[in-house]
This record gives sequence, C-alpha cells and structure tokens, in this order.
Amino acid sequence: MYEYKGKTLVIIGAGFLQVPVIEIAKNLGITTIVTDMDKDAPGMKIADYPIVMSTRDTEGTAEAMIEFNQTHHIDGVITVGTDMSMTVAAVSDALDLPGIRYEDAVAASNKLVMRKRLRMFDVPEPDFYACRTMEDLRNAADKLGYPFVLKPADNMGARGCMKVEDSSMLDYAFSNAKSGSINGELIAEEYMDGPELSIDALVYNGEVFITGIADRIIEREPYFIEMGHVLPSALPQSETDKGVNVFIRGIKALGITNGAAKGDIKVTKNGGMVGEIAARLSGGFMSACTYPYATGVSSIANAIDIALGWPPHDLTPKTDYVSIEQAIVPEPGIVTEISGVEEALAIDGVKNIFLRVNVGDEVVVPHNNVQKAGNFIVCCPTCEEAWETVRKVHNILKVTTKKKKLTWQQICDNSRPIYNGTCKVCPICDGRGCRGQVPGMGGIGNGDSFVRNVEALRNITINSSYIHNVREPDTSAELFGIKFSLPVVAAPIAGADINFGNKIAEIDYTTALTEGCRRHGSFAFLGDGAPIDLFLTATEAIRQNDGHGGLIIKPRCDTQQIRRRVDAAVSAGAPILGMDVDGCAILSMKLIGQPVEPKSRQQLKEIIGMSDKPFILKGIMTVSDAMAAVEVGASGIIVGNHGGRVSQSHPASIANLAAIRDAVGDKVMIIYDGGVRTGEDVFKAIALGANLVMVGRPFVTAVLGGGADGVGVLIEQLRMQLARTMLIAGTNKISDITKECVSIE
Repeated sequence: MYEYKGKTLVIIGAGFLQVPVIEIAKNLGITTIVTDMDKDAPGMKIADYPIVMSTRDTEGTAEAMIEFNQTHHIDGVITVGTDMSMTVAAVSDALDLPGIRYEDAVAASNKLVMRKRLRMFDVPEPDFYACRTMEDLRNAADKLGYPFVLKPADNMGARGCMKVEDSSMLDYAFSNAKSGSINGELIAEEYMDGPELSIDALVYNGEVFITGIADRIIEREPYFIEMGHVLPSALPQSETDKGVNVFIRGIKALGITNGAAKGDIKVTKNGGMVGEIAARLSGGFMSACTYPYATGVSSIANAIDIALGWPPHDLTPKTDYVSIEQAIVPEPGIVTEISGVEEALAIDGVKNIFLRVNVGDEVVVPHNNVQKAGNFIVCCPTCEEAWETVRKVHNILKVTTKKKKLTWQQICDNSRPIYNGTCKVCPICDGRGCRGQVPGMGGIGNGDSFVRNVEALRNITINSSYIHNVREPDTSAELFGIKFSLPVVAAPIAGADINFGNKIAEIDYTTALTEGCRRHGSFAFLGDGAPIDLFLTATEAIRQNDGHGGLIIKPRCDTQQIRRRVDAAVSAGAPILGMDVDGCAILSMKLIGQPVEPKSRQQLKEIIGMSDKPFILKGIMTVSDAMAAVEVGASGIIVGNHGGRVSQSHPASIANLAAIRDAVGDKVMIIYDGGVRTGEDVFKAIALGANLVMVGRPFVTAVLGGGADGVGVLIEQLRMQLARTMLIAGTNKISDITKECVSIE
C-alpha cells in the first residue's frame, strides 16, 4: 500500500456517482477538492474543499486549481461515472499531473471525434456520419439505410439517443437528439445488432488492466434504456474476448495511457465493435458496486493510485461472485407510496437500494438513463441465486404511483408549447387565430371554410324538453359492430411531427391517440400522408392496440401504394378502412413525388374490393357524391370539408348533412366531421342525420397535452356534455335524437 496521507486529490463532479470516490479517498486519508455547479450536490457535503464550478468549465476549473495549488499542493485529479474527461485533462495539463493529453480527452468525450480517431487506427466500429441539419440527416439515412442510430455527439446517459426504424421517424429523432445535445452536433451511426458488453479498464503507462466485463441489459426501443447489467458476463469467453480485444485497441487509438477507460462494446456477427469508449471508469454502479462486490477489488481505489502517479496496488480478485444491477421503473404518475425497502434490504444478497424519487414526485416513462426512479444491487455466489434474489426484490420493493388527475385546462396549457405555434389553443376554437397555417392546423387560404364550420354549428340551437321520464341518457353507439361509450371517433391527422415542429414523434402521437380511444370507449382513425412510409406508424399503432383503429388512405395515383396500405392495415388488424377522396388536390403530395388524383367510380370499386373490411369515403359534401359512394359499395361516408384545408370557399360541413341523410337513407353509415368542439355539437350533428361524429382538433390537443390519459379526459368531457344535452332535450338514447330536437337560426 502507498502513503496516502498528505495527498490532495481533485474530484470533478459531486453527484451521487461521485460519492464513492470521495468517500474512498477520504477513508485513505486523502484531502479532497470537489467541484460541482450544484452547491447542494451530495458530494459537496462530504468534500474537504467544495468548490462551486461547472464540471464542463474546463478553463475555469483549471484556473481555480492553479490558484488553489499555490497554497495547498494538488497531487492528482479524477472523475468517475461522468463524462468530464476534458476538465480532468485540463487540470492535469495545467498542473503537470498524471493523466492524458487534452486532445485525447476530447476524442474520448465527443463521439464524432472518437469515431474519426478510431477510423484512423482501423478499430472496428459502425459506419457513421456527422449531422447538424435535417439535410445532413436525410443524406446519412440514405447512406446508412434503416435502421440506424441517431444521438448527440456530446452527451451521455442515452440522452437524445434513438433507433430510427424508417423515414417517418427522421423529424422526431432529429428534434430528440438536438434536445439532448449541448452544441447541436449529432452523429448518425449504423445500427449494430448483438449483445452489448460494458467493460472497465485501468491504464498505467500504457498497460491496460481489464477490471470488469458485464452484460448490459438494454430495452425500450426506439430509445436505449439500460435496465441493468450482470457481472461477470454470461457470454462465452470466446465472445467476451472479441469485445475485450477491440476495446483495448480502442483505448490505444484514443491515447488513454494513464487513467481509466469505460467501453460499451457490441459483439456482432462480424466480431467486436466499439459503441463508445470514455476516459473514465463506468457509472451505472459498475465500478462503485457490482465489480467490487463480485471480486473484492476496488477499481476506484486503484484508479486513485493511478491519478496520484502510482501503479494500481491490488487488482487480484478475492471472490468470484455474480452481481446484478437493476433499474427501478414504476408506472408513470405521481408517487403515492414507497414500500418494501427495509424488507428488500433484509434479503440475503441484496447490497444496495438507491431511490431517486420521494412521495409526491412525478415519474415519467424513461427516454434516457437519467429518468429512472432508482436502482438496486444484488450479489450472490451463483448466477441463478442472483437472479432469484432480483425477482424477490422486484416482488417486494414497490414504488406506487397514481395517474396525474388532468383537467382540460391543464391539457390545453401543456399542449400549447408542443403545438409550436401552429395552434394557440384559443379559449374559443373557431379557426380565426390560425387562418392560413397550412401545413399546420389552420384552414387553407383565408381560413373561411374552417371558420364557417364552427359558426354554422353555433347557429344551430337545441329545442329543450323538460317534462319527461329520462334520468340517465344512454350515450352509447356503435360502428360496424364496434361498440363505443359515445358516438364520437377521432379524426385522422397525419404528420404530427411535421405539423408541430418536431415536438412529438408521429409514432408517439398515433399510439397515444389509439390507446386513449381504445381505453375510453372511442375509436381512432389514423392518417396517410406525404412521406411514403408515414402510414407505417399508423398501422403499428393499430397493431399495438389490438386492431382498435382505422386507416384513412390518400387517393394516390399509384394503385400499388394504395394496395400496400390496405394490406398493411388489414395485417395490423384494422377493422375499418377508408379514403379521403377530398385529398385529391393536396399539392404537398405531388411535390415529393406522391401524386394524388380524383377517383372514378370504377377505381373506387376496385379499391373497396381490395379487402373485406368496411370501407368509408371521407370528404363527401354533396348529395351526388353521397349517392355515388352508395353505388360503389362504400359502407360509410364522412361528411366534411377536411377541416377547411381543401378550399377556402367550401360551405360549412353541416350545410348539406340533412339533405345527404335524406338521400341515402339507411344505406350507409354517416360520420359528420367539421368544427365539433362540445357534446352539444355532437348532439346537433346527430340530430341532422349523422350516426357518429368525428372530432379533430380537440383530440390533437388531448394527445399533446396529456397523452392517452388526455384523450380519456376529452372523451369523458364530451360524453358528459352530450348526456346533459340529451337530458335537456328529453332523449333517452342516441336514436331518439332527431331533427325535431334542433332549430337552425
């Protein structure tokens, strides 16, 4: 052992991952200088000299340490578990301390610089491209093919990291990666399939000592969430050797000659490939917990030796146990209770439980590794015992949450920033505040058609009747055998990511809408759009929700593309299909090489015959088109003017509804679409001939402001408003609502 007393060590970072290195250093008798921007960080409270300083401020930290060194000699500098290698290198360079060159620290911190360095030395790694703009990203996607990975070049913890499965995900993946980036620099990488290893190493004078090989458990695509790790790896040694060999080559290429290295290494069918390498020991509790528990060796204590200029003092394993780290990820919501902690800690083999939430905190679905509620560590003599202990902890340790009780006002407030200016979420949604915002949410041109929709509904009044036996009106309805709690379905709005400035992914929008409708007694129609593969997100949402959604297809010129969509929807389990025939003049479709056209009766018959599912024609505004729809075999029609997004001179959607119902009788189901905002509007449309009512803008607001739960709030609000209106009009069930229930001013 060495003489540690009298030595002074700078530790960059005071978060909970740094606490072990601070404690170990202090127990050795070393004086600790700890820097962090957060004066209340846990490591600051136990440091001998806490200094409030950003861990990313390389120059400021170096200058502060130069000044400190004048009165109190500094012997070494270190960080553990955080990507602050550049700050460590800046201090070691300024004070001539053991460490690596600053330019090598940059290469081990910035993923793009790292990739270029590894390529120079022919270290196996995925193909990659730098991306700063959407044009860069599209070019990278063309070269890499799908799937690929997009992530910030300058951050850690899987922040902003995402697997991109197809072109429909590009916009959101770009926005997501930018939100996780410090300087806006992104990197697109070839997706590497295969198990992933987390490998720790210490390096002294160029000699590499491997101090741990663990299996990383990565889940929750398209994000990359580390749900835990197992040490030692369960892979055959021949496979781990492939990972270790490429890791060591990477360490040498990056110039890590004194200090530590952490590698995320993929073992692919083509051998080991570098995911990334950092010039530090691992976070995620491997260097602090699982490795010392399994082996009896403190990699952190040995890393301190190297930081002070000495070779590691003791790397010989004392034990051969299996240690597992597991993430604690409760259901999203507000934490109401945390139970079983003491009972879990009493289980033989349970070493630690780290909770980062308290009662009253909000838990979210993690999209990166810093959003988890906590972690626990077990260590046992065998792998079987370790996994059995993990199962016991999961059964006993509970973080109970309850869904946030959302109000419609909260949903509106939450949605406003996500709309990104395309909708102001006005108190009265009448189309006036978003005139001409196309693409987006407004009506085309001067927006008059959108405005007419709302005004025309407003000019219909309800005839009251208060002398009757109705007590609890039945709002239930059905469409082609599918039963709903109210006669309302969600309108197909595709391109949410584009329309809302990449504030939400298309897949997140469609799945939340479909799930919310399924759970709360409605039904979601999902859309087709200009990007060639956009419909795949719709069919995936339908598949995830057991077929509880319908696909509305654009009237493309390419019949094969129509058939492709029909087949995909049927395969996903969609019970209803349709086509928005009024989308035949959408300019954006033609501009990207996906032209649309009006469809003849014969063409529609052929399209409807592509499946045995009920087929609906959307955008019917005249009696003649309604009769044509009956003739070609449509099972239903949607009466509406596309939300005023086809022409500024369309009449209100409600204008011809009654005449259309009189003309078609009961030959087809009629869904009304246009300007519906309340349960009273639903009542009015049914009175004039609709079987069901389609709602667009409010469902968008519900999803953006509250996800699937927000959809539930909207559905219940509409249902209660409809029930109240039915009570006022003396109607006991939906079929009782007739023309006599309303007046047109």
